[in-house]
Amino acid sequence: MQLNDFDYYLPQELIAQKPVQNRDAARLMTLDRVNGELNETVIAEISALFREGDLLVINDTRVIPARLLGEKESGGRVEVFLVRRLIAPGEVWQCLIKASKSPKPGTRIILSEGVMASVLERSEQDTWAVSFTPVDGFLDRLEMIGSMPLPPYIRRSAEDCDRERYQTVFARTKGAVAAPTAGLHFTDALLQKIRQRGVDIAPLTLHVGLGTFMPVRVDDLRDHRMHREHYVIPEATAGAVNTRKRCGGRVVALGTTTTRALEHAAARNGSVQPGEGEADIFIRPGYEFKVVDALITNFHLPKSTLLMLVSALAGKDRLFDAYAEAVKRNFRFFSYGDAMFIY
Repeated sequence: MQLNDFDYYLPQELIAQKPVQNRDAARLMTLDRVNGELNETVIAEISALFREGDLLVINDTRVIPARLLGEKESGGRVEVFLVRRLIAPGEVWQCLIKASKSPKPGTRIILSEGVMASVLERSEQDTWAVSFTPVDGFLDRLEMIGSMPLPPYIRRSAEDCDRERYQTVFARTKGAVAAPTAGLHFTDALLQKIRQRGVDIAPLTLHVGLGTFMPVRVDDLRDHRMHREHYVIPEATAGAVNTRKRCGGRVVALGTTTTRALEHAAARNGSVQPGEGEADIFIRPGYEFKVVDALITNFHLPKSTLLMLVSALAGKDRLFDAYAEAVKRNFRFFSYGDAMFIY
């Protein structure tokens, strides 16, 4: 398939710039992927769409304030955007760096609160390996010196409210540089309401990184390579998934990040092994899902890998018909926008 196969018309005014006042007040489009039937409700009523015995799998990653501003020791402003922690001694991160001139290995960057960054070497796909000091308490220092990494289509600077609203209520494990946005709609009360339907809820962690939001730069999708994103699937979650698959129950993924972790970790027979790894799976039409039966997700960017993943589950034609209807009904798109339940 070609990249242009995943383009669609979207008026700019439908790109949500701020979240709705209450998380569960967002609109929800439902799509039956068997017959293409579309309906509309609100997130607050989503519990009615679950069946007793379903398993809802959530991503408990926590967004870090990954956008850092500083100056080179030699002068000149620099923006450092943390992507993911690398396996190395100390605090070494894969980073995007924005400066008037491309940095060289050995470049030192002065941040605030006594934090220094040293550029080590060029890493994969236009990123750099960067070492940060001091090492002790680095993630805590980020809370003081960093800003929330809002996507570029949100045309405003991050505000104090984003530190809470660009974070799920179940965010636990620090490491993501973008939110698992389908989870932003859920409240503790709504999760409890879903449990009362006889639904179990199980967490995993996938630290959202470049694999989620970097644009596809090739026309032939066979040539695209995903960035790796670190994930952890607890033993209890793997066990719950495997039990549901054996018993014929539905595994409902909350978000595309949850979907990628589960499908990356799945064996051919659909069983999921606990543990951790680096997910680089590229799901697009033609992919046969081994684990996920239903998906809760936001509306995604044209030509994005997320749109391709959802097209693989829903069927491309059915999904694009749903998107056209969402535009017609003035649904709100992208991270702070409305959502879909695809089953």
